[in-house]
Amino acid sequence: MRKMWGKLMGRRRVAAGLLAAMIVAGCEGGLGPIVGGQGVNTDRPVTVALLVPGGSGDQGRDVLAASLENAARLAVADLQGAQIDLRVYQTAGDANRAASVAQQAVDDGAQVILGPLFADAARAVGQTVAPSGVNVLSFSNNPSAASRNVFLLGPMFENTATRLMDFASAQGKGRIMLVAEQNQAGEVATAAVRRAASRSAADLVAVQSYPFSQQGVVQALPGITAQARSGNAQTILFTAGSEGALPLLAELLPQNGLSPQTFQYAGLTRWDIPASTMQLSSLQGGWFALPDPSLTRQFDARYMGSYGQAPHPVGSLGYDAVAAVGALLRQGGSDALTAERITQGSGFAGVTGVFRFRADGSNERGLAIAEIRDGTSVVISPAPRSFGGGGF
Repeated sequence: MRKMWGKLMGRRRVAAGLLAAMIVAGCEGGLGPIVGGQGVNTDRPVTVALLVPGGSGDQGRDVLAASLENAARLAVADLQGAQIDLRVYQTAGDANRAASVAQQAVDDGAQVILGPLFADAARAVGQTVAPSGVNVLSFSNNPSAASRNVFLLGPMFENTATRLMDFASAQGKGRIMLVAEQNQAGEVATAAVRRAASRSAADLVAVQSYPFSQQGVVQALPGITAQARSGNAQTILFTAGSEGALPLLAELLPQNGLSPQTFQYAGLTRWDIPASTMQLSSLQGGWFALPDPSLTRQFDARYMGSYGQAPHPVGSLGYDAVAAVGALLRQGGSDALTAERITQGSGFAGVTGVFRFRADGSNERGLAIAEIRDGTSVVISPAPRSFGGGGF
């Protein structure tokens, strides 16, 4: 088991890029009043700045940057009825540099900023450009990055938790126990699940955390088992993904009386990435949420056809950001890029499904629910294709 944990830790460092990219830095600060945004002339090309994390020499960040830029350019090519002058700025993944190039972008005439990716950089950019009345559509998913003029595009734990908990409740399995890692990602996830529970028909009956180590997981097992039983939990919701403690938990929990035959397993992360996760015997019948698979496949094929390789999972956010701006500009009006218009209840059609921004800077995405069956994912509740124009 020690060897297994060592492999898991190694995979975590390599494969947790998406989460680590967006859940970084501290969680200080609160939300202020939303600024209006600059007036625009939608009859002329609108200057849009794209901030990507390239330029540091780090290969992983350069891959992210290239995927975001490529996807954004695909979206620009698809635009009809809107004119965008897309200008790309490299942040090197550094908050100070991001703030500097954001100011440069505003000086260059940018009327909205897409990116950056990292939460600390998004906060710095938002603060820098706020006096200019420029709104920011960041690729982060960290709630701490949201502010009066920063709206987040990244997939958010609260959105995923709400979808899973509502579905569990509808299936008669709405007594939820959360099992979370004792690290920053686990803390952010736990806070998100608590917020989701306050709005969901499901009940959060227990929360149990564990240190992120082999010994920590083993020592936490009796407490997890006791909490699940005393709370009469029906569904066990895990924050960990396959790059973390999920495989170990899936192996050991059934041995400690919490089998998937008795409790519904569900994940706050994607269990189909990597696909090998779906081969774990204890996760058969488990649930997770994901963007509309059919739309995702279409985007991946389009990207592959244009660039000869698959996009990074973050890449689709570059397309969505441009698509949202394009939709706002097509609607017309000098207030096209104001916070009020950005947070319109009907939302936007993204490349992997519908999404909309909330007034607090977070977002909601239309997600499907999949179940693992015989090592593959099967959609058991399709993603909605619209929000019906409702607000929050």
